[in-house]
Amino acid sequence: MKYLIGILTLIVFACIFYGFIWNTDYSEKFIGFGVVGLFFVVFPLFSYYRWKDKKVEDYMLTKENLEKMRKREGDKRS
Repeated sequence: MKYLIGILTLIVFACIFYGFIWNTDYSEKFIGFGVVGLFFVVFPLFSYYRWKDKKVEDYMLTKENLEKMRKREGDKRS
């Protein structure tokens, strides 16, 4: 999966770079497809890859997590 994300990222940046460097009739389309590919394909794939084995509850501000944070903060002050 990480190789697919890397290859797609290189392709997207190559499209954007091609659109900026060579002035053709389709330059703006290359830039546009590159940006759309980056934000609608590469970023969601990257986010899924990085978060697939994580527990969302560990990152939410629940009462239990707030109590753990306060407890840790109290330990650091001692």
